[in-house]
Amino acid sequence: MLNGRNMRKNIVAGNHKMNLNYQEATALVNELKEAKAGGSDTEVFVIPPFPYITGIASQLEGTGIGLGAQNCSLHKSGAYTGEVAADMLKSAGADMVLVGHSERREYFKESNAQLAEKINRALEAGLIPVYCIGESLEERKEERFKAVIETQLVQALFHLPEADMRKVVIAYEPVWAIGTGETASPEQAQEVHAFIRKILADQYGEEPANEISILYGGSVKPGNAKELFAMKDIDGGLIGGASLNAPDFLAICNAF
Repeated sequence: MLNGRNMRKNIVAGNHKMNLNYQEATALVNELKEAKAGGSDTEVFVIPPFPYITGIASQLEGTGIGLGAQNCSLHKSGAYTGEVAADMLKSAGADMVLVGHSERREYFKESNAQLAEKINRALEAGLIPVYCIGESLEERKEERFKAVIETQLVQALFHLPEADMRKVVIAYEPVWAIGTGETASPEQAQEVHAFIRKILADQYGEEPANEISILYGGSVKPGNAKELFAMKDIDGGLIGGASLNAPDFLAICNAF
């Protein structure tokens, strides 16, 4: 029987956030295409701002590189000016969508209950939801981070039947290590990833828990990616700043 690590996909996803104009974004994608980012053992996704999705979807056609969106609405449709529905993203060429990124939680006060609805909409649309969880520096210092993470999992995911849960990707992003240059040690990251997998196993069983990819999203760089990705329960990365530089992002993609 395959061990848990071999049952899971290695995934590297580059979240461009609110960076790059359209010409810069498409030039970056061309560099990734020419270098053939990813491979048989690693799935690569780029996650640009909303206005670029259709154009970049055309660029990526036939390359094997997937396309993600940074957010979706918890509503299916309607009078929600400025919102973007999950099925709109799917129809424009997206394959995955981030749900609950720490910046959405912090700046837009998204709750676990709202994120549960976003996950429902993503699954209904046929998108891969990448559910982001993690603790603040205060929560880590106070040794509350495991309780925080368990609550985030339970309240947003555990309404899902097993078949849907197997379609979800989880990204652990310690808030204190995003955009700060700080990084959890590989051992710290592995501890939390193993804890997440245990919570999943307690709810859904060992086999489903061992099939769910859990990404690390805390300032992954070419210099630390190999050591992080070598950990038993770390299945790739949700990359921020380093995804805006093609050589750096490619180095991370090749770090397995």
